[in-house]
Amino acid sequence: MTTYDEERATRLRTALADVLEAGGRLSDPAWRKAFEAVPRHLFVPEFWTLTDDGPRRVTAADSDWLELVYSDDALATQFTDGVATSSSTAPSLMLAMLQALDVADGHRVLEIATGTGYNAALLVERLGSPRVVTVEVDPMLAGLARTRLRHCGYDALVHAGDGREGYVDSAPYDRLIATCGFHTVPKAWLEQVRAGGVIVCPLGWGTVRLVVTSNSHAEGRFLPDPSYFMAVRDTDTTGTPAHPGRPAAISDRSTDLDLTVVAEDETFRFVLSLVVPDTVFASESDGDDRVTAVELWGAGGAWARAEGDRARQAGPQALWDAVEAAHRWYEAHGRPGRERFGVTVTAGEQSVWLDSPDRPVPGAGRITPAPPPGRRTP
Repeated sequence: MTTYDEERATRLRTALADVLEAGGRLSDPAWRKAFEAVPRHLFVPEFWTLTDDGPRRVTAADSDWLELVYSDDALATQFTDGVATSSSTAPSLMLAMLQALDVADGHRVLEIATGTGYNAALLVERLGSPRVVTVEVDPMLAGLARTRLRHCGYDALVHAGDGREGYVDSAPYDRLIATCGFHTVPKAWLEQVRAGGVIVCPLGWGTVRLVVTSNSHAEGRFLPDPSYFMAVRDTDTTGTPAHPGRPAAISDRSTDLDLTVVAEDETFRFVLSLVVPDTVFASESDGDDRVTAVELWGAGGAWARAEGDRARQAGPQALWDAVEAAHRWYEAHGRPGRERFGVTVTAGEQSVWLDSPDRPVPGAGRITPAPPPGRRTP
């Protein structure tokens, strides 16, 4: 980087902070100070953006590299088997989550999913290196993040391991933030965050803010912001269910559900992410961008496809039945927004509710959190 580039990066970073503050996304002066101090470009020397021709690789040699780095966009930084498996989160969402974390001087924070290391750098700039531990499942990414953090003068502990296990050696923590997607909140986190501490975690296609009351209980609500994080995964995997192919045994029936709602109603899709977790959605459109078909598949081989007024499904879960039931509930309750939903987590189960814990969401509750690989349920 030349001196000119560094000055340009500083100007772009300040300009983005101005935009985020004006839009109400950067309201805490302490986080603005950290945002202006941390050079995002040093954590994303290369990344991919989506174009009509597919992913485009961008490096520091490209004339628009810095402008893209300091845009309010997520930047894909790793692909595994053609699927994006690591990225730098869009700054507005990253800051919304950090502000929801509600850190204070002296707090100790555990971050799950280090990725590029940029989010950890913001935490260190705010709290100091000894106060931050970050865990990354991919040893290569962990090594790159450690190097980049140290290059910037940050010395947070970067651990290569399974984030579902937390990092017990440095527990307890005052705060925990995850930057990959989960369907259930791991038990280990409740055990490692002190009572009164806060967990901010992507859950389904939303982000929940939980207050821990004991090592076996936490409760809280979803933030209003949409969030689409890459799924938690094991090393060398994508975390995304593979398409099962066209199943042999298929049930076929009529459906009157508007496919556009399933494909494009963002809040309803959030509800679906809670009711049918670990499910992939795809849609097809005609030349006028009208949705003509919706296909979905999940772990264990569940599959469904709706086209026109017909729906077919197969596998261990009747996915389209679940979609229709969720839509009936969604309409009956006035199409509620994310902020009305909440989650209660105990050592044995997790439930999702609307407005209060005594109003569980049908099909989205009473999920027993699975232990991470290598751990047995007691």
